[in-house]
Amino acid sequence: MSTTHRVVDHIVGYLARSGVDYIFGVDGANIEDLYDAAYFRSGITAVLAKHEFSAATMADGYSRAGHGVGVVAATSGGGALNLVPGLGESLASRVPVLALVGQPATAMDGLGSFQDTSGCNGSLNAEAVFSAVSVFCRRVTTPADIISVLPAALAAARSGGPAVLLLPKDIQQAPVRANGYPVEDDAERQRSIGDPHPILRALRQATGSVTIIAGEQVARDDARAELECLRAVLRARVACVPDAKDVAGTPGLGSASALGVTGVMGHPGVAEAVAGSALCLVVGTRLPVTARAGLDGALRADRTVSIGSAAPYVACTHGHTDDLKASLRLLAAAVSGHGRLSGLRVPDSVLYRELTPPAFDGPGVRYLDAMRALDDAVPDGVDVVVDAGNTGAAAIHYLPSRRDGRFVVALGMGGMGYSFGAGIGMAFGGHRRVVVIAGDGAFFMHGMEVHTAVQYRLPVTFVLFNNNAHAMCVTREQLFYNDRYTYNRFASSQLGAGLAAMFPGLRSVDVTEADEFTSAIQGALEVDGPSVVSVECAADEIPPFAAFLAAASSRPTATEENPLAQENLTHVGASA
Repeated sequence: MSTTHRVVDHIVGYLARSGVDYIFGVDGANIEDLYDAAYFRSGITAVLAKHEFSAATMADGYSRAGHGVGVVAATSGGGALNLVPGLGESLASRVPVLALVGQPATAMDGLGSFQDTSGCNGSLNAEAVFSAVSVFCRRVTTPADIISVLPAALAAARSGGPAVLLLPKDIQQAPVRANGYPVEDDAERQRSIGDPHPILRALRQATGSVTIIAGEQVARDDARAELECLRAVLRARVACVPDAKDVAGTPGLGSASALGVTGVMGHPGVAEAVAGSALCLVVGTRLPVTARAGLDGALRADRTVSIGSAAPYVACTHGHTDDLKASLRLLAAAVSGHGRLSGLRVPDSVLYRELTPPAFDGPGVRYLDAMRALDDAVPDGVDVVVDAGNTGAAAIHYLPSRRDGRFVVALGMGGMGYSFGAGIGMAFGGHRRVVVIAGDGAFFMHGMEVHTAVQYRLPVTFVLFNNNAHAMCVTREQLFYNDRYTYNRFASSQLGAGLAAMFPGLRSVDVTEADEFTSAIQGALEVDGPSVVSVECAADEIPPFAAFLAAASSRPTATEENPLAQENLTHVGASA
């Protein structure tokens, strides 16, 4: 029996049948019909954010937390363009997100309509813009197109990355006829599994120990158990890239095989382990600079192999798979039983060492002390999302992930303020406590999404490290420009008191001492709903960040004869 709906009714119904529970976004004239359709559809909830960037990061965080494809909706013009940095992060980190972007009616294309982004007659071309930050982008030009384009967009997103549908208002409102449900649900399509034999050959030829570097696809494909099974068979040690810190065992939490985190904010023992291995197996990551800094010399092409949906940036033997869970299961079975490898051996020791920033005795709470307090207070099963900057570097390096909880950090684009929306998206999907760790610089960009957590009474604890600065930029001024000037210090603020005054009923406090911080965190985690703890720290404390520590150890004296310190340019992108 045929049914007739508007295009927006079809979109919302199809998403609901595909397992989508939430649409995150900001309403507006050219997307309001989608909100109207969501209101009348049981099983799907439209969530109103305060800014489109944060709505995009809500969808990103929801997806990273393992709840399925995140969906974001925005109106035309500036609202649409505000999505770009959020989708850029999802593209760089290969996070499944679907963006539904409103457009002016097609009859006005190229005729000077308000917010015209049709690309006609000299107008901005939205399809060109969004194609650059997505794995799939289509402008829907007839109502019937939605029947095939929507499943294709969802399938593209599930392969890893954002998909974008540009929806003119008249197309959204137009009737569309579909004979029942779509014949093929994209969620049921077979995902490709490449040939595992090159990886198996390399493993069989290896004599010595194996080190595994695990990445974000392990989380995306929910392949943690399969990774651990393969690790046990190979008797390997495991390191994780920073944005996949929770996909394997964590040192100090009962896993003797865990090495810690790779890269510029990572643990020095990882490079030593890789260098001493007969083979390095890279699983589900491209190893961008942030993740591989310090490893290039050890990752020789003749002893590095990779498996995942995209080849690493380093030369190696690579096996493609869109289904890492199935591929790791195949590999483990192939090297078990009669196929057990004879040349592998258990490493003599597990090397886990932390970076040692220079001592600092200025005012405020030290990063290490704060992270230890969080480690003691935050229970298992809590999701942690970390923002960019010195605060993020400290959390990545010092704070272990929670058992059965996600540890999310956005290093694809490193957009400050990402954590506020992402933490909210994670809380909607999991309905369990989320801890957001961010600096005051990130807060001033997108911290007003705290209001969204208040509005929906979400279990999110926002931990704000307030050093009254863009502290990573202050550190760079000190180390690379001889501290001759600063553009990056702020007038002082009391974020906790300010938020408490803005949002009556919100538990929000400022603390200045380590002991106060410990008790404040414990109290904040017990609140039924959102809470905020703002802790005073210092912009002059150098975080555990390898590029900074190398510069600090050889910091020159500022004289005409002694030039400025030069930064290793391979680290610039990681420290921006």
